[in-house]
Amino acid sequence: MAGVNTMEKKLAEYKCDTNEAVCLKLLRFPEDVDDDSTTFHPEYTHQIFGDDEVAFGYKGLQIQLFYTAGNLSTLFKVKYSSKVTEMFDCVEPDDIEGKIREIIPAGFTCNADDFISLLEKEANFKPFGTLLHTYSIHNEEAGELTYQIYKVDMTCPGFHEYHERLQTFLMWFIETASFIDMDDDHWDFFLVFEKYNKDGETLYATVGYMTVYNYYVYPDKTRPRVSQMLILPPFQGEGHGAQLLEAVHRFYCTLPKVQDITAEDPSENYVKLRDFVLVKLCQSLPSFAADKLCLGFSADMVTEAQEKLKINKKHARRVYEILRLRATDMSDEVQAREYRLEVKKRLFGPYKKNQRELTKMRKCLRPEELVSHIGQLDTQMQHEELEKSYQVVVGDYRRIIERLASQA
Repeated sequence: MAGVNTMEKKLAEYKCDTNEAVCLKLLRFPEDVDDDSTTFHPEYTHQIFGDDEVAFGYKGLQIQLFYTAGNLSTLFKVKYSSKVTEMFDCVEPDDIEGKIREIIPAGFTCNADDFISLLEKEANFKPFGTLLHTYSIHNEEAGELTYQIYKVDMTCPGFHEYHERLQTFLMWFIETASFIDMDDDHWDFFLVFEKYNKDGETLYATVGYMTVYNYYVYPDKTRPRVSQMLILPPFQGEGHGAQLLEAVHRFYCTLPKVQDITAEDPSENYVKLRDFVLVKLCQSLPSFAADKLCLGFSADMVTEAQEKLKINKKHARRVYEILRLRATDMSDEVQAREYRLEVKKRLFGPYKKNQRELTKMRKCLRPEELVSHIGQLDTQMQHEELEKSYQVVVGDYRRIIERLASQA
C-alpha cells in the first residue's frame, strides 16, 4: 500500500496546471519572443484539457502559442523539463500537440526563425473590410494611440483563414465558446485594430472582434444578435469594448430592415457594458429628458429607443432606470422611495410568477407536497431577496453613471 502511495506522489509531480502552462503572445518585434513581460495566459483551458484543466506526463510544461500582432501568423512549440516516460515505462503522457492541433488551423510553424521571417512581413498586412470608426486613446507611455473598427464579411479575400486563427482565442477566454459555421452568410464580423508605426511604416495590430448573426424577423426584418465578443487581454480595460459595441449599434441603426439588436446568452460583464453604451446613446433622446424620467417608463421611450436606436423594450427599461437614478436626489426621502418602488416593481416580476404557481399548486398537490413548496416561496424570504437584488442593481447603475461622468 505504501508503495502505491509513493507511486501516486511521484506521478502527481507530472501534473501541470494548463492555465499556467499555455503561454500566449502577440508580437510586434523579434525581441518580444524572449520577453516574458509580453506573455499572457488563458482564463480557461477546460475545453481542450478537460474540466480539471490539467495536463499529465510533464514537468515544467510550457505550451507556446505566439502570434504576429496583425496577421496572427502562429508559432506553436511544446517545451518541458522532463517527461513521465523517462521514469516510468508503463505510463503514457497526454498528447499535448494533438489536443492543440484540434483548435489551431494548419499553416502554423514550429520553427522560431521561420516565425521571425513572418514577423518581418507584418507591414504587408492590412485590415479587412470597410472602415466604420476611428478613435484615439491616451496612453501614459506611448501618448495618443489610434484605433480603427472595420466591418467584414466572408467575401473578403484572406479573411476566412485569418478568422480561423483569430477564433482560437475564444477557447482560452470565453467559458462556453464554440467555433462558428463560416459557410453561413448570415454572419457579420467587426474587427478592432491598433494603427501604429514601426521603422517609418504604418502597421496594424489585432485588438479584438465581435461576431453578429442576422436572424429573420417576420415579415421583412432582421434581428442582429451578438454571438461572441472578445477584446484580447493586452488591450482589456482601455475602453475598446465600449467603442466596438457603440460602433456596431450605430452601424445597424442605419439599416431600415433591422428590428432591434440583441445578444446570445450575455455574460454579466457584457450586460454592464451594454447598459453603459445604450445609456450613452439614449441620454440625448427627447423622451429620456430629465423632466420626463420622473413621470415613469413610457411608451414614448419604448418607441423612440426602438425606432432611432434599435433598442428593444427590455433594454430601454434598464436605460430608463439608470437615467432616472442619475436624475433622482437619493437624499430626498420621497424621491428615493419613488425610485426604489419603481425598480422593485420590475424586479418583483419573477416573485409574482411564483405566487401564481403557488395558487395552482394548492389545487393539485397533497398537503405534504405543498409544505415543501411553500417553504421555497416564503414571503419574508422573497422580500429579503428583492431588497438584495435591488441593492445589486443600484450598485451596478451607480458605476455606469460614474463612468459616464468621467467621460463627459
